[in-house]
Amino acid sequence: MNAVTTSETSSGAEQFLTFVLGGEEYGVTILQVQGIQGWDRVTPIPNTPDYILGVINLRGAIVPIVDLRRRFGMPAAEFGPTTVVIVVKVVNERGERTLGLVVDAVSEVCSVSAEARQPAPDFGSGIKTDFVKGLATVDNRMVILLDIDRMVSEGLLGSLSTH
Repeated sequence: MNAVTTSETSSGAEQFLTFVLGGEEYGVTILQVQGIQGWDRVTPIPNTPDYILGVINLRGAIVPIVDLRRRFGMPAAEFGPTTVVIVVKVVNERGERTLGLVVDAVSEVCSVSAEARQPAPDFGSGIKTDFVKGLATVDNRMVILLDIDRMVSEGLLGSLSTH
């Protein structure tokens, strides 16, 4: 098991922050969430992938901001009053990093029991779903559980150096 298991309760349930992106609901483990803030202007950085909107200064730290809609190949949408940045801490082979994920809206924090989780579907070798931790049913809704650590290590920020 990975380090995320520390968010499990004694009943085997794990806490996830759920959010909406393109009409679908996603979840990230609550232990990786550093905060949530409203959308604000970013400073663009030249020669970065189109899904990297730029950086912000967050309490003295320079934090890359990722548009998850673009990263997932979804159509662009206007940022509105519910658009937020979820600030997460990720751990990969380069160490710890903080980044912001722009999402359409935050839903809730929910507990997902081990029985409610199912593995990610296998679509074959042509489709990469490595960063999907699994699927869960929460109050009759399907939630796609993301492995943010793997998403970053699979190249999300591979073009940004850590100098």
